[in-house]
Amino acid sequence: MGRMMAALYDRTMKATEEACLEEWRIGLVSDLEGEVLEVGAGTGLNLPFYPTSVTRLVLSEPDRHMRQKLAEKAAQSVVRAEVSDATLETLPMEAESFDAVVSTLVLCSVPELEKALTEIRRVLRPGGKFVFLEHVAAEDRPRRLKWQHRAEPFWKWFAGNCHLTRRTEAAIVAAGFELDEITRESMRKAMPVVRPTIRGVAVKT
Repeated sequence: MGRMMAALYDRTMKATEEACLEEWRIGLVSDLEGEVLEVGAGTGLNLPFYPTSVTRLVLSEPDRHMRQKLAEKAAQSVVRAEVSDATLETLPMEAESFDAVVSTLVLCSVPELEKALTEIRRVLRPGGKFVFLEHVAAEDRPRRLKWQHRAEPFWKWFAGNCHLTRRTEAAIVAAGFELDEITRESMRKAMPVVRPTIRGVAVKT
């Protein structure tokens, strides 16, 4: 399944990337600076948008098939990037070692959301930014939420443990972050069950 997802991911996401995700990615990462960690970097779709003000960029991706594609893109990147096989729940990085952590369409699939957010907070310096873009439960659309619950067991199997009903915004706050900015918007050209998204910046206080 990992090999298939790595082979098809960029192609299957192309329409949605063109419709909205590329613009959202640019808005999230183009102003970052200093030392940055991206968790679950996948095939490297954020990579072209990091500015040269990023002095160190670490890209963690535990799936070896995704990581192969990521390494190929990192080798061509303007911003020099290190590729790591670290899993989000057990990051090997020292505490308070990054100015920003980036997560885009990742927290839906981690086995333990609370543990993952605890690790993100641990590696951030005080005042550091957690930059996120995640699809979430359709809490304001009861009918869609019902379909998300119905589809989730199959969806998790097919899409690499991707959960459709996670309440990620609440989890970020519960992990001790302060929301600095947040936007809730429908992900255009995506399947209805994954359209509800949140994106923004949370700060480690």
